[in-house]
Amino acid sequence: MYIDGVFSGGGIKGLALVGACAAIEERGFRFKRVAGTSAGSLIAGLIAAGYTSTEMANLLDELDLKKFLDSRKTVIPTALTKWLFVYWRLGLYKGDELECWIADILAARGLRTFGDLAPDALRIIASDLTNGRLLILPDDLPKYGVYPRTFPVARAIRMSCSLPFFFEPVKLRDRVGINIVVDGGVLSNFPMWLFDKDNVKKVRPVLGVKLSQNHIQQPTNKIKNALNMFEALFETMKDAHDSRYISRKHEKNIIFIPTEGNLTTEFQLSDEKKQELIDLGKQNAEKFFKSWCY
Repeated sequence: MYIDGVFSGGGIKGLALVGACAAIEERGFRFKRVAGTSAGSLIAGLIAAGYTSTEMANLLDELDLKKFLDSRKTVIPTALTKWLFVYWRLGLYKGDELECWIADILAARGLRTFGDLAPDALRIIASDLTNGRLLILPDDLPKYGVYPRTFPVARAIRMSCSLPFFFEPVKLRDRVGINIVVDGGVLSNFPMWLFDKDNVKKVRPVLGVKLSQNHIQQPTNKIKNALNMFEALFETMKDAHDSRYISRKHEKNIIFIPTEGNLTTEFQLSDEKKQELIDLGKQNAEKFFKSWCY
């Protein structure tokens, strides 16, 4: 049976999404359309390219995640260099290695640009800081004078994964100048609303996979100092747009995977920790399917 799928962001915690995909496949479901933000955009891209959950797990198991930490070469002492990169380059790491890896694994399945896919097969969320708006790729590219079908899928995924201050933002040029694009999670970390149009009957079920607890179990923010306030501010900004959409009506179609205690930017995971996250995703998906009625 075909379904549509939406995958949330979560950085390295996105490994749990692979486990959820394994449970989805075992139930006999196949994806017709997929969408995602940040780590979720990578999983969505791999699915669109034809990768199975087993193949995704093998790719990530063989991968040294530290290769993505491609800082610029300098003779200045390391501690000072990091602050300079954040100040002038707006990120500690370039993000080039991440994009090259994504491009290679997608090209291995014949996927290079959005033109290699059926219309609406893949949609990716990014954040345009220059214009202060949410960016849906490839739909919004004509606004920048860019032809969607020739735009690289790997570049779109890199945009969605460009965590502010960690990876340098991607520059998207248009007729006016340069637009600074960062992680889609800044504005919509779980874009399940993409496949829900008012007064339009769904052709197939829409299943979401979200790296968090459900809204009833979600802990409140404890704000005792400025750092707590900044963290709460970012979390609110990241989730507020999607929280307005998600209700009890929609929660029944969402696999929630609680990943608290795992860092988004923990790029030095052991093989055991990688497998633990994958298993966590699969276990929560299997639990979900025991009661899911579509």
